[in-house]
Amino acid sequence: MQNLIQFLKNSPTAYQAVSETEIFLKDNGFEKLSETEDWTLTEGGKYYVVRNSSSLIAFKVGSLDRFSFRVVASHTDSPALKLKENAATLQGKYAKLNAETYGGGIWYSFFDRPLKIAGRVVTLENGTLKTRNALSSFSVVIPSLAVHMNRGVNEGFSVNAQTDLQPLYALAESGAPDFLEEFKGAGELVSYDLYLVNAESPYSFGLNGEFLASPRIDNLTSARSSIEALVSSADGQGVCVAALFDNEEVGSQTLQGAGGDFLENTLRRVSYALKFDDSEYYKALAGSFVISLDNAHAMHPNHPEKSDPTNTTVLGGGVVIKAHANKAYTTDALSSAVVKTVFDKAGVKYQTFFNRSDMRSGGTLGAISLGHVGVMSADLGLAQLAMHSATECIAKSDYLELVNGLTAYYSSDIVVTDGGVCVE
Repeated sequence: MQNLIQFLKNSPTAYQAVSETEIFLKDNGFEKLSETEDWTLTEGGKYYVVRNSSSLIAFKVGSLDRFSFRVVASHTDSPALKLKENAATLQGKYAKLNAETYGGGIWYSFFDRPLKIAGRVVTLENGTLKTRNALSSFSVVIPSLAVHMNRGVNEGFSVNAQTDLQPLYALAESGAPDFLEEFKGAGELVSYDLYLVNAESPYSFGLNGEFLASPRIDNLTSARSSIEALVSSADGQGVCVAALFDNEEVGSQTLQGAGGDFLENTLRRVSYALKFDDSEYYKALAGSFVISLDNAHAMHPNHPEKSDPTNTTVLGGGVVIKAHANKAYTTDALSSAVVKTVFDKAGVKYQTFFNRSDMRSGGTLGAISLGHVGVMSADLGLAQLAMHSATECIAKSDYLELVNGLTAYYSSDIVVTDGGVCVE
C-alpha cells in the first residue's frame, strides 16, 4: 500500500505516472527500448517502451515453447482541467487561468481545494524541441460563489466550464504575472500540456483505516497494480505485457491512446524480434488473453438504489469482474470463467458488476484496443466510490487482492484453443 500511496502522490498527470513507472521498472532490471530503433530480445528478458511521454508498455519474455501473450491494459489519465494557451487573464486585480475540461469530471468537487499546475512543457534548446515534466511549486484555487450571492446553490447548481472553473492564482497591480516562469529552465518555452490537478495527498479513513481516499484512484490503481504484478510474477510461458495508455478519459483515439496502434505495433515487434513470422504471430494472438483493467462502481451507502439488485459490488468485496450485454465491457462467459479459475486457484476474492438495466454504461479501453488486436478479453477493476471526483476512494484490501490476482494471472499458463481454455 505504501508503494501505491507514493505513486499516487508522485503522479499528478500521465506524464509523471509514466516517469514514476520507468524508475520502478529500471530498478527491477527492465531495459528501455525505442520505437525508432531495432529491438533485440531474448528469452528471459525484461523490457519496456514509452510513447509520447504518457503511455508505456512493459513486457517479460518467458519460455517460448508455447508463444502467446498475457496482457493487462489500463490507463494513466484522469479527469482534470487543462490550461489553454495564453491562459493568464485579468479580472480587475485578480489574475486567473483560462482552462477547459478534460474528461468527464465531477467539476464541483474541484472547488475550494488546492490545485497544482502539472504536466509537461516543450522547450527549444540548441535547435531541438525537448519535453520536460512540470509541477508548480504554488497552488491555485477555484473559489465558490458565496451562498449569499447564490441562494439556490443547495437546491441545484450547474457548473459552467467557462465561467466557474477559472482558478485564481495571483493578485496583480499591473498585468498578469507569468505563471510559466518557474517552468522555463534552459531554452525557450514553446508550448505546454499543463493541467490543474488536485494537490491533496492520499489519506486513510475509517474506524480501522480500511479505506484509502486519493486523487486519481481511477485509474492509477490499475496502472500500478499491473506493473507491480508484472515485476513480481513467476516466469512462465509466452510474453507477459502491462500496457498503460493515455487519453482513455477522452476516447482513446490518439497516438498514445488504446485506439491507436501502440499495442498492436509493440506485439508485432516483439513477435518479429523473437524470430516469429506473421503466421506464428496470428496464432499467438488467437491463443492469448487480455485483461482490460479499469475501476468499477461500488454500491453507494447513501444510494443503494443506483446499483443492480443481484450484482451489488461493495468496497472490500474483492476484484470486480465487469460484464454488459451490449458489450461496453468485453467480458463473456468464457473469459469470465478463465479469470474466476485463475483467482480461485490463487485464493483471490472477486465479485461481479452489472449496471442497472435502466442505466447507461460507461465504456473502457478494452473494447477500443480489441479493434486493433483481436484477443479473448475480460474487463476487471477495483470497486470504488466517487468515480471522477477530485478525490475518490477504495478499500485497501481490494487493492491487495487485485495485485495478487494479477500476479497469479501473469504466472498462469492460459492455453486458448478451439476446444476451450486450459488454465494451468
